[in-house]
Amino acid sequence: MTDPVHRLAALCSIRLIPVLLIAGSVAACSSMPSMPRLPMLGSRAPVEEIVENDPADQLYNQGVALANRGEYTAAAKKFEDVDRQHPYSDLARRAILMTAFAKFEARDYDGAVSAAQRYVTLHPGSEDAAYAQYIIGESYYRQLPTVERDQKATERALSALNDVIQKYPESEYADQARRKVQIAYDQLAGKEMEVGRYYMKQARFLAAVNRFRTVIEQYQTTRHIEEALHRLTECYMALGVISEAQTSAAVLGHNYPNSSWYKDSYELLKRGGYEPKVNEGSWLSRLVRRAT
Repeated sequence: MTDPVHRLAALCSIRLIPVLLIAGSVAACSSMPSMPRLPMLGSRAPVEEIVENDPADQLYNQGVALANRGEYTAAAKKFEDVDRQHPYSDLARRAILMTAFAKFEARDYDGAVSAAQRYVTLHPGSEDAAYAQYIIGESYYRQLPTVERDQKATERALSALNDVIQKYPESEYADQARRKVQIAYDQLAGKEMEVGRYYMKQARFLAAVNRFRTVIEQYQTTRHIEEALHRLTECYMALGVISEAQTSAAVLGHNYPNSSWYKDSYELLKRGGYEPKVNEGSWLSRLVRRAT
């Protein structure tokens, strides 16, 4: 299946087959593929400055024509006019969703979220509600900050994408949402790791332990787990809590025996005259038992 956010399928008999959003990288979005032409509803209406109370289909067609030309900001305005001037028309509901799409394509992500949230609120049972919810998640996802910055946007993306998964598990957007949720979790884990390493440099080892422990407890499926276990070994050795250092190294070695991080942990313990060994009273040992 094409990665969502970019295919405007044919419009037929006043029914929208929603656009799919293009998945982008966390850091930057690659160029979008060209959007297919959108057919008009009924007769072709010229794109021109509207007057109040223009017919709903004329306004909608003008929005479609503008979107086909890549003029998404202007297209969003036309779709908003449909909803504003003809709130009870058959086209009003579709126009809200198309407003969210057009604003997303214009990179007005806050506007896209607002329109999509309005659609979900007004039409929660619609077959296009899953798509609207996905626009919300994807809009937040496109704004993920780098790990050194505040991660509130990442948390919002996680919440919105998890709503797609939980509320619409059978929709075509759920798999895309799951992949992006994993990336967002990795981002949050990366933030914890960065702060933990900073504390280590400041010799604030207990504060660092708390950060690495958060990674172990909350982000076990991320790529940071191996380093987090090694950093725990380092911190516990610095604090003189040898049994916990041995346990974290043993868990690391058991799960990632070929990891370079395990090699470093093993050498660190060996220099102190110790070996990896599970302490059954350790919080980490209890966590592993619960997981199994």
